Amino acid sequence: MCGFCGFTGEIVDREQYLRQMTEVITHRGPDSDGYFMDDVLSMGFRRLSIIDLEGAPQPLFNEDKSLVLMFNGEIYNYQDLRKELIELGHTFATDGDGETLLHGYEQWGADLLPRLRGMFGFAIWCAEKGELFIARDYFGIKPMHYTLLEDGRIVFGSEIKSILGHPDVKKEFNPAALDKYLSFQYSVPTETFFKGISCLPPAHYLIYKGGEISVHRYWEPTFTPDEDMTLEQAVDAIDEAFTDSVAAHRISDVEVGCFLSSGVDSSFVASYFGGQKAFTVGFDNGQHYNESNYAAELAKEVGINHYTHIIGEEEYWESLPQVQYYLDQPLADPACVALYFVSKLAAEHVKVVLSGEGADELFGGYRIYHEPTSLRGYQRLPKWLRRGIAGCVSILPDIKGKSFLIRGSKSLEERFIGNANMFSKKEKAKLLKSIPATDPTLYTAEYYDRCRGQDDVTRMQYLDINRWMVGDILLKADRMSMAHSLELRVPFLDKKVFEVAATIPVKHRIGGGTTKYAMREAAKRHIPESAASKPKLGFPVPIRVWLRQENYYNKVKEAFLSEASQQFFHTDYLVRLLDEHYRGKKDNSRKIWTVYMFLVWYGVFFAD
Repeated sequence: MCGFCGFTGEIVDREQYLRQMTEVITHRGPDSDGYFMDDVLSMGFRRLSIIDLEGAPQPLFNEDKSLVLMFNGEIYNYQDLRKELIELGHTFATDGDGETLLHGYEQWGADLLPRLRGMFGFAIWCAEKGELFIARDYFGIKPMHYTLLEDGRIVFGSEIKSILGHPDVKKEFNPAALDKYLSFQYSVPTETFFKGISCLPPAHYLIYKGGEISVHRYWEPTFTPDEDMTLEQAVDAIDEAFTDSVAAHRISDVEVGCFLSSGVDSSFVASYFGGQKAFTVGFDNGQHYNESNYAAELAKEVGINHYTHIIGEEEYWESLPQVQYYLDQPLADPACVALYFVSKLAAEHVKVVLSGEGADELFGGYRIYHEPTSLRGYQRLPKWLRRGIAGCVSILPDIKGKSFLIRGSKSLEERFIGNANMFSKKEKAKLLKSIPATDPTLYTAEYYDRCRGQDDVTRMQYLDINRWMVGDILLKADRMSMAHSLELRVPFLDKKVFEVAATIPVKHRIGGGTTKYAMREAAKRHIPESAASKPKLGFPVPIRVWLRQENYYNKVKEAFLSEASQQFFHTDYLVRLLDEHYRGKKDNSRKIWTVYMFLVWYGVFFAD
């Protein structure tokens, strides 16, 4: 894995600034660096050597050096593409996968992108045309950010911290991002917390020319369920596609390991790693927060060398500023810290790991996906009646069935904004001092429109693939692994695996009394039934418990009463949420954590 950055135009001490911008992302590639400068463009690169260890240094050039490439990621079908390009007359100078992008772009232009199988963010410069081409992979596994300066110059990079190193980029806080973050628990792409800096969306490329940027989509994760597909056919197709994907994702010139929890996703991945290494972390807060015993049993069953680390309370809390630094933007998912530590553990033994991200979104793994079925009977009542019932129960204390009646009064578009839904618009209005509170459905409507006519479960999955998975799941996967110079690969998020997932009907996704029904049946061919059938837990982190301990209560309260907090929030409202939780009156842990992570992040990037 690697990282790169660049900019157009002349600045004083250009080479010095380019090196500084590149060095700040050394964690993405500690093995070597590389630079390119001409009259218009400057690019810097950090390399983590995985394939063709001694060769393929970047920048890479085509035969006549009319094109120059910098690339972050892996192309798993590069050998097939390389063969095709050689037959078309191209000459290769290296054995790496990056050069395939260079010659492929020379041959097919942007039409190269749908041919690729892999994860990538790359930039190709054509000096003759004065044109910069930047692309990001199908699902957003690898990051890409950019900003256009007032005079038309572009600055771009794998991470935002690199862009901030440019002398003409002003580091300004974007208040609108905070409003969205309080709803979703992550920064909503394409906007970032830094004013003027954008995130290139997944499955998009941009062209920069003549001081202007145009952004284009090249692929769409479209579901086309085959209602005639039997369960056995679905299981066969998943098994075949996933086995092929894992084989492709294991291509490397260095040792490859895997992450392992007790869940079906990572267990399915780990089943292909007999005789190799797997890594697990947990917490010393009871069995609910420590899945290492389950993971150890699975590892023994399939013959894996298993490594475990138990994260201490102080260790977790002390890591928070560093974690937020590597994330670039605030993320309130407590599991990202656990991912930070399991990546640290793995990096002591291997350079590459496979992980189970993406299975839930592609195959229907979240429990919330059961909701359309659960609400179906109730929603046969007239909408006006359901609205009236919801209005009546909303003023009652929290009682069993209250949430069901309220959510059942709403359409899918109104009630589901993704897997995290922190503060409502009304709650944000109470919390925020001067930033307008907006309705989060404003930022999901375009995705619901795109998949109009599909069933509700499919529409939820489509939304999560485009929002939740990009803003939370894949952000933390990339940043936490790269913080330790570890390449993380995600075989579920493979083009060919999605082609299978897209055809599976809902009855084989949410069926058999469980989630990921067909995928679990496929996993049973490789792992014990107990692991394949285990309910989804996510990665349980004892935040709720810790926030009822006096030391952590006081630590968070101090942050809530800080000068930074008072700048953005009505602190009396914050302290009330904290006190309610501390005294056991209400579980406000997720909301408290969302605000606290923002304040930790703000202290890292904007403290005087």
